[in-house]
Order: sequence, then structure tokens, then C-alpha cells
Amino acid sequence: MSHIFEEGRFFGCYLLCSTNPKYKGRTYIGFTVNPNRRINQHNSGYAKGGAKRTSGKGPWDMVLIIHGFPNEISALRFEWAWQNPEKSLRLKHLVPSTKQYNFVSKFNVVCEMLRVGPWCRLPLTVRWLRQEYRKEFPISKLPPPHMPIEFGLVQIIPKSKNKKFLAIENEHIQMSQAQIMIDMCFICKMNILESSLDILNKNLAGLKCINCMIPYHTICLSNHFMKSSNFELLPIDGNCLKFFIE
Repeated sequence: MSHIFEEGRFFGCYLLCSTNPKYKGRTYIGFTVNPNRRINQHNSGYAKGGAKRTSGKGPWDMVLIIHGFPNEISALRFEWAWQNPEKSLRLKHLVPSTKQYNFVSKFNVVCEMLRVGPWCRLPLTVRWLRQEYRKEFPISKLPPPHMPIEFGLVQIIPKSKNKKFLAIENEHIQMSQAQIMIDMCFICKMNILESSLDILNKNLAGLKCINCMIPYHTICLSNHFMKSSNFELLPIDGNCLKFFIE
């Protein structure tokens, strides 16, 4: 199954593994806005847009991608730190003085990166692209709860086609959130659907606690979480209000 993203809104950092017996175990980390196009470039060689370091050392598999960065600069900074943990002030304690290029080493580094600031506060997704490479995160190194670990390929759709795809996607969102929309927010006591001003707000307006299914306005719960945080611009977690009331 492919996961669809609109062109210009996808920023990801990926991990390649070489399947060439001569370069077995060799990896490469890069940045892309279009994973399918990028892996084809790597496997076509430097002259066709691939990286100099991967040219002639393939074929390559794109096995893991971290995406959800707010912009290209944010993703490029993540890419640099993943490539050069020994130079990063946040990561240099993790690695020996010499670089290691194997898959396990690169996976261990990204496990740590997702748990330290500023990356631990971003709405990132960890996506395995090849099932045969998939590894479980150690219990002590799990990503923050707001970062899903998913499996599946990525499809980037041109902006000229996005209306059709997004219309279908919005229909699915509306159906899945239909029950939420008829609920009353536990904080402000207003109907979630009626208090949403437009279709975008209606799609994003409501959510429920996964434990007790109490409904909230997204903004109401966000404001509540912010009251107990002195450091975050955007809240990433918190406790359900029902827990405190009971």
C-alpha cells in the first residue's frame, strides 16, 4: 500500500542499503522530497542525478525514511546530524571517533536522534519501506508517543492532481471522524461540529482520549497542555482531564 503526499509537502531523510555483494553492508543517508524518484537516481548513477558516493556501488534499497519535517531546512539539519553524529553536540557521545557505515550503527543513531531535542518535538513519522530490513526499536529507545512507526511505500502526487486525491482523503477523514463531530468538547462543552468554521477545521477539530474516549476540541486540549509546559511552542503529549477529575 502506498501512502499519498502532495508534491511540495513532503520532506524526508532516508537510509539506503547496498545489495551489491562487493559493498555488502554499505549504507547511505540522504534527503529527498520524492523517495521514488530519488532511489531511481541513486540506482542510475551519478550522471543521472544520483550521489557520487552511491554511484557504482548499487543496486541500492531505500529501507527507512523519517518524514514530517516542517520544511527543507529542518530535514537537511536532521540529515547532516544523522550522517555526522560524531560532529553533533547532541550525538557525539554515542559513537566512536571513526565513522561506522553499517545498517545497525545508522539505525542506533537515529533511535537516539528521535529522542533528543529539537527532533523529539517534531511531528515525525518513522516509515519502513522494505519489510525485510525492519527492526524493532529497543524498549529504552522507542520514539516519543506522538511519532508513529509505519510500513509502506510513499507516493508523491503532482499539484495538478491533488484535488482528486485530497477529495477522496477528506471523505475518509470525515467518515472516520463523524462520531467525534456530534460530541461535546469535555472542556468548553460546545458541539465540536457546530463550532468549526470551515471544512479544514471540521477535519482537524476533534479528537478522543484513546483510553476513555472522552471527546475534546483539538485547540481546547492543546491550550490545556500548554498551561503545564514552560518549554514547548506546541504540545506533544499530556494527561486526559478526566484522570484529574476522577
